[in-house]
Amino acid sequence: MKKFAFILCVAFLSHSVDAQQDITPKYSNEFLSIGVSASALGKSNSVVAGVNDVTAGYWNPAGLTDIKDWLQIGAMHAEYFAGIAKYDYIGLAKPIDDKSVAGFTFIRFGVDDIPNTTQLIDASGNIDYDKITTFTAGDYGFLFSYARKMPIEGLSVGGNFKVIYRHVGNFARSWGFGLDASANYQLGKHWRFGAIFRDITTTFNAWSFNLDDQMIETFQATGNDIPQNGLEITVPKLILGAQYKTKIVKDFYVSSEINMDLNTDGRRNVLIRTSPISIDPHIGIELGYGKWVALRAGLGNFQWIKNADLSESLTLQPNIGIGVGFKSIQLDYAFTDIGDASVALYSHIFSLRFGLADPKWADRRGREI
Repeated sequence: MKKFAFILCVAFLSHSVDAQQDITPKYSNEFLSIGVSASALGKSNSVVAGVNDVTAGYWNPAGLTDIKDWLQIGAMHAEYFAGIAKYDYIGLAKPIDDKSVAGFTFIRFGVDDIPNTTQLIDASGNIDYDKITTFTAGDYGFLFSYARKMPIEGLSVGGNFKVIYRHVGNFARSWGFGLDASANYQLGKHWRFGAIFRDITTTFNAWSFNLDDQMIETFQATGNDIPQNGLEITVPKLILGAQYKTKIVKDFYVSSEINMDLNTDGRRNVLIRTSPISIDPHIGIELGYGKWVALRAGLGNFQWIKNADLSESLTLQPNIGIGVGFKSIQLDYAFTDIGDASVALYSHIFSLRFGLADPKWADRRGREI
């Protein structure tokens, strides 16, 4: 499996060169599209309209204005590909006043302890296993969020400033910067609409490579191009969402949401394949009782698969999840797949969210008691 991880990194370096040759490469910074929180993943990421907690810093910053806690914290850890790749998320959100909220989101997707065998064989053809070292390939995202309620009742706007750092050992690294803009609108008691324009200004990643002579020789011997310093870009994506939520009996409620991802990087293999915009819909539903328990399900990742007879069939990915809460603590679970639906590499995802009360208020209350 470690050899497989090393091959992935070599392919990654080669892909960076190819990306430089295409002015609009697909799937740049794709680790930022996986999603955060088991609550959202259980609903196939259909949360852009309804999200109202710390994870809104990722999904739709405008939703942060619904946070009432003095400080809200979210965290998630997941492992993919038999534990080779690790995905981590930490989020913070704090109201500034009664109309505005600030947030911070940290995301890491990485493969650790990858064997570096480029120095294994010397110029004379001798094998020296002591020269095998290890390295890490990691992608890091830092999102700084701000949201504010507008004078129009029910309307909030928000945005992210993104800093992206990616590296493959000491061989390659890049820095990137971008902006997201979003809005959220509550219409009456039941309807809520949301929109986020990711990478609205186009996100640029500047890559630099540091390859020694031995590694260059290895690349040449294996038929790979020699990576060159350059830029990789992430083009804008618009995500629209609509949620309907209503009470059934007493504290029982049901909510459903549909999201539409409008990709602007050309024809993708999604449900609606057009150029220059492809449309990727996904839907989710949640049945819950107050803040105590919630059952979730979703459908997404619609893809056209070519069969042996050259005909096409449509596949989709179902997801399920559950959440339990007690006071200001929420624990969520999702059974989901981040890969191709036809492969069905499902994973168990857990996430935690909790809110903290104002320590000054708690101290005053304690003195009164």
